[in-house]
Amino acid sequence: MDKINIVAIVGSLRKDSLNLQLAKIAQSYVEGKANFEILNISGVPFFNQDIEYPAPEEVQRIREKVKVADGVWFFAPEYNHFFSGVLKNTIDWLSRPFSEVEGHVLSRKPAAISGITPGLSGTLVAQDHLVTLLSFTNMDVMNRPRLSIAHGMEQVNEDGKLELTASSSYLFKQADAFIDYIKNRK
Repeated sequence: MDKINIVAIVGSLRKDSLNLQLAKIAQSYVEGKANFEILNISGVPFFNQDIEYPAPEEVQRIREKVKVADGVWFFAPEYNHFFSGVLKNTIDWLSRPFSEVEGHVLSRKPAAISGITPGLSGTLVAQDHLVTLLSFTNMDVMNRPRLSIAHGMEQVNEDGKLELTASSSYLFKQADAFIDYIKNRK
Protein backbone atom coordinates (compact mmCIF):
# COMPACT_ATOMS: atom_id res chain seq x y z
CA MET A 1 0.00 0.00 0.00
CA ASP A 2 1.21 3.49 -0.82
CA LYS A 3 1.76 5.94 2.00
CA ILE A 4 -1.44 7.53 3.17
CA ASN A 5 -1.95 11.26 2.80
CA ILE A 6 -3.10 13.28 5.79
CA VAL A 7 -3.92 16.98 5.66
CA ALA A 8 -4.06 18.99 8.86
CA ILE A 9 -6.29 21.99 9.38
CA VAL A 10 -5.32 24.23 12.28
CA GLY A 11 -8.08 26.45 13.60
CA SER A 12 -5.78 29.34 14.52
CA LEU A 13 -4.09 31.88 12.30
CA ARG A 14 -1.51 32.93 14.88
CA LYS A 15 1.99 32.11 13.60
CA ASP A 16 3.12 30.55 16.88
CA SER A 17 -0.20 29.15 18.06
CA LEU A 18 -0.05 26.16 20.36
CA ASN A 19 -2.28 24.21 17.98
CA LEU A 20 -0.01 24.89 15.02
CA GLN A 21 2.96 23.78 17.08
CA LEU A 22 1.03 20.65 18.09
CA ALA A 23 0.31 19.93 14.41
CA LYS A 24 4.01 20.33 13.59
CA ILE A 25 4.96 17.85 16.31
CA ALA A 26 2.42 15.39 14.88
CA GLN A 27 3.86 16.01 11.41
CA SER A 28 7.37 15.19 12.62
CA TYR A 29 6.15 12.05 14.37
CA VAL A 30 4.33 10.60 11.34
CA GLU A 31 7.21 11.33 8.96
CA GLY A 32 8.05 8.04 7.27
CA LYS A 33 4.66 6.56 8.18
CA ALA A 34 2.42 8.91 6.19
CA ASN A 35 2.51 12.05 4.10
CA PHE A 36 1.35 14.94 6.28
CA GLU A 37 0.65 18.48 5.12
CA ILE A 38 -0.53 21.38 7.25
CA LEU A 39 -2.89 23.47 5.14
CA ASN A 40 -2.54 27.24 5.24
CA ILE A 41 -6.07 28.60 5.61
CA SER A 42 -5.14 32.22 6.24
CA GLY A 43 -6.28 33.33 2.77
CA VAL A 44 -9.68 31.64 2.83
CA PRO A 45 -12.31 34.39 2.51
CA PHE A 46 -15.51 34.50 4.55
CA PHE A 47 -18.05 32.13 3.05
CA ASN A 48 -20.40 33.95 0.70
CA GLN A 49 -22.72 32.22 -1.76
CA ASP A 50 -22.33 35.16 -4.13
CA ILE A 51 -18.75 34.02 -4.83
CA GLU A 52 -19.33 30.27 -4.52
CA TYR A 53 -19.10 29.39 -8.25
CA PRO A 54 -16.40 29.55 -9.27
CA ALA A 55 -14.93 29.36 -5.80
CA PRO A 56 -12.08 31.71 -4.88
CA GLU A 57 -8.60 30.40 -5.67
CA GLU A 58 -7.71 29.78 -1.99
CA VAL A 59 -10.87 27.72 -1.54
CA GLN A 60 -10.15 25.71 -4.69
CA ARG A 61 -6.62 25.06 -3.41
CA ILE A 62 -7.69 23.65 -0.05
CA ARG A 63 -10.55 21.69 -1.63
CA GLU A 64 -8.12 19.96 -3.97
CA LYS A 65 -5.80 19.10 -1.05
CA VAL A 66 -8.66 17.67 1.01
CA LYS A 67 -10.14 15.87 -1.98
CA VAL A 68 -6.99 13.78 -2.55
CA ALA A 69 -6.22 13.30 1.15
CA ASP A 70 -6.95 9.99 2.82
CA GLY A 71 -7.78 11.74 6.11
CA VAL A 72 -8.13 15.17 7.71
CA TRP A 73 -6.70 15.93 11.15
CA PHE A 74 -8.20 18.98 12.84
CA PHE A 75 -6.19 20.90 15.46
CA ALA A 76 -8.82 23.00 17.17
CA PRO A 77 -8.30 25.70 19.76
CA GLU A 78 -11.15 26.51 22.12
CA TYR A 79 -12.56 30.03 22.10
CA ASN A 80 -15.42 30.65 24.56
CA HIS A 81 -16.19 26.92 24.77
CA PHE A 82 -16.40 26.62 20.98
CA PHE A 83 -14.03 26.04 18.09
CA SER A 84 -12.77 29.07 16.21
CA GLY A 85 -14.63 31.03 13.56
CA VAL A 86 -11.67 30.52 11.23
CA LEU A 87 -12.12 26.76 11.46
CA LYS A 88 -15.91 27.01 11.03
CA ASN A 89 -15.48 29.18 7.94
CA THR A 90 -13.05 26.70 6.39
CA ILE A 91 -15.39 23.80 7.07
CA ASP A 92 -18.30 25.79 5.62
CA TRP A 93 -16.39 26.18 2.35
CA LEU A 94 -15.31 22.53 2.33
CA SER A 95 -18.85 21.35 3.02
CA ARG A 96 -20.24 23.01 -0.08
CA PRO A 97 -20.39 21.16 -3.40
CA PHE A 98 -17.09 21.17 -5.26
CA SER A 99 -18.94 22.26 -8.37
CA GLU A 100 -22.51 22.40 -9.58
CA VAL A 101 -22.27 18.68 -10.47
CA GLU A 102 -19.79 17.28 -7.91
CA GLY A 103 -20.41 16.81 -4.16
CA HIS A 104 -18.37 18.22 -1.31
CA VAL A 105 -14.94 16.90 -0.36
CA LEU A 106 -15.59 16.04 3.30
CA SER A 107 -18.17 13.29 2.88
CA ARG A 108 -16.93 9.92 4.17
CA LYS A 109 -13.45 11.35 4.79
CA PRO A 110 -11.80 10.06 7.99
CA ALA A 111 -11.22 12.80 10.58
CA ALA A 112 -9.19 13.09 13.78
CA ILE A 113 -9.39 15.90 16.32
CA SER A 114 -6.74 17.30 18.67
CA GLY A 115 -6.43 20.51 20.58
CA ILE A 116 -4.36 22.34 23.14
CA THR A 117 -5.20 25.37 25.21
CA PRO A 118 -3.42 27.39 27.89
CA GLY A 119 -6.50 27.10 30.11
CA LEU A 120 -8.01 24.51 32.39
CA SER A 121 -10.67 22.96 30.18
CA GLY A 122 -8.45 21.78 27.36
CA THR A 123 -10.49 21.75 24.20
CA LEU A 124 -13.08 19.15 25.18
CA VAL A 125 -16.13 21.38 24.80
CA ALA A 126 -14.97 22.74 21.45
CA GLN A 127 -14.19 19.22 20.25
CA ASP A 128 -17.68 18.01 21.09
CA HIS A 129 -19.14 20.88 19.06
CA LEU A 130 -16.73 20.10 16.23
CA VAL A 131 -17.75 16.42 16.21
CA THR A 132 -21.37 17.53 15.75
CA LEU A 133 -20.44 19.68 12.75
CA LEU A 134 -18.15 17.08 11.17
CA SER A 135 -20.80 14.39 11.60
CA PHE A 136 -23.31 16.64 9.86
CA THR A 137 -20.89 16.97 6.92
CA ASN A 138 -20.80 13.14 6.81
CA MET A 139 -17.17 12.86 7.85
CA ASP A 140 -16.08 9.61 9.48
CA VAL A 141 -14.85 10.93 12.84
CA MET A 142 -12.41 8.86 14.85
CA ASN A 143 -13.84 9.52 18.30
CA ARG A 144 -11.22 7.51 20.19
CA PRO A 145 -8.66 8.56 20.90
CA ARG A 146 -9.16 12.30 20.74
CA LEU A 147 -6.55 14.53 22.31
CA SER A 148 -7.32 17.52 24.52
CA ILE A 149 -4.40 19.13 26.30
CA ALA A 150 -5.10 21.57 29.14
CA HIS A 151 -2.50 23.86 30.71
CA GLY A 152 -0.51 23.86 27.48
CA MET A 153 1.75 26.66 28.66
CA GLU A 154 3.24 24.25 31.20
CA GLN A 155 4.74 22.36 28.26
CA VAL A 156 6.27 25.43 26.59
CA ASN A 157 10.00 26.14 26.93
CA GLU A 158 11.61 29.49 27.72
CA ASP A 159 11.64 30.34 23.98
CA GLY A 160 7.87 29.91 23.74
CA LYS A 161 8.10 26.61 21.87
CA LEU A 162 5.85 23.68 22.68
CA GLU A 163 7.81 20.66 23.88
CA LEU A 164 4.97 18.33 24.96
CA THR A 165 6.81 16.91 27.93
CA ALA A 166 3.77 15.29 29.53
CA SER A 167 1.52 14.78 26.51
CA SER A 168 3.72 13.46 23.70
CA SER A 169 2.81 9.82 24.25
CA TYR A 170 -0.90 10.68 23.89
CA LEU A 171 -0.29 12.55 20.63
CA PHE A 172 1.80 9.69 19.25
CA LYS A 173 -0.84 7.16 20.27
CA GLN A 174 -3.48 9.23 18.47
CA ALA A 175 -1.29 9.56 15.36
CA ASP A 176 -0.77 5.80 15.16
CA ALA A 177 -4.47 5.18 15.77
CA PHE A 178 -5.45 7.62 13.01
CA ILE A 179 -3.08 6.02 10.51
CA ASP A 180 -4.57 2.60 11.36
CA TYR A 181 -8.10 4.05 11.19
CA ILE A 182 -7.46 5.33 7.68
CA LYS A 183 -5.78 2.11 6.51
CA ASN A 184 -8.66 -0.01 7.80
CA ARG A 185 -11.12 2.02 5.72
CA LYS A 186 -9.25 1.50 2.45
